[in-house]
Amino acid sequence: MNTTPVLPRDRSPVLLPGLWVLLLAWPWLAPNDYLVSLGGTFFINLLLIASLNLLVGYTGLTSMAHAAFWGIGAYASGMLAVHLDTSPWLGTLAAMLACGLFSVLIGWPTLRLSGHYLAMATLGFNAIISVLLVGLVAWTGGPNGLIGIPPYTLAGWDLSLPENFYLLCWLLTGLVMLSLSFLQSSRTGRALRAIRSSDIAAACMGIPVLRQKLTIFVLANMLAGLAGALYAHQNLFISPDSFSFSTSILLLVMVAVGGFGQYWGAFFGALIFTALPELVRSFHDTELLILGAAMILVVGFMPGGIAGGLASWRARRQAGRKGATL
Repeated sequence: MNTTPVLPRDRSPVLLPGLWVLLLAWPWLAPNDYLVSLGGTFFINLLLIASLNLLVGYTGLTSMAHAAFWGIGAYASGMLAVHLDTSPWLGTLAAMLACGLFSVLIGWPTLRLSGHYLAMATLGFNAIISVLLVGLVAWTGGPNGLIGIPPYTLAGWDLSLPENFYLLCWLLTGLVMLSLSFLQSSRTGRALRAIRSSDIAAACMGIPVLRQKLTIFVLANMLAGLAGALYAHQNLFISPDSFSFSTSILLLVMVAVGGFGQYWGAFFGALIFTALPELVRSFHDTELLILGAAMILVVGFMPGGIAGGLASWRARRQAGRKGATL
């Protein structure tokens, strides 16, 4: 995988707050509530793609079950709220903990292996979760989905309103993305990049490879669980179709299009993942056609994804300016 550096790593914490201030204005600039709610969906998708990029791009762990953990988060919080009348906030915490537990159960044996064993294990796990979501009708609603999920509320503040839910997602996603920007430039981030390059070399440098892999695997999937809970309490309805194996593949495609291992690549991937279905909604199967064409273009012309391509263009431009001044 191409990991051409994008913007200098230490600039992410500086640039991110400015971008987030601009995004704060969206509820007042959007012409209708639907576009405001689409902004909340963008933040949820950003959580998903950034967390998967943390696994695939930064650590080199190919997970094909990210949609399954997204679904576990959504159904765990939704079922607790619907069947046990649990607060959505407690349900969200439980959803993240459930994803963390499943991550340990899967990651502890498979992360010791090399090659594509993790991809195979996560693929099988996604299949199991898909079957359970359809088969446990009494709890999940089966193929018809789970209805009656309550929205978030906070001290009488109705977070089901699009602008209020947008602000909630804006805050939570901003904190996560800021934390990830510091993580990538930290000692742990450097260790992850070493593991991605070579497990053996990283171990020789004294890096606890298994512990680091397992920690990142748990963290990434817990963030997917957070995204799932937000998704459930935004839409107030969830169905197994949203968390199938094909969705896991689609998320991987979005990471690739944005740029493997590129911090800003997650933003491009989330933007495409959010906007494309809306743009091609009236054209049957056009979404798959466009995504297929995008993958061919990325592999052939921008192996570093959109973020990597922009970084290369910027580097060439700066080099040209320096050459012109000499």
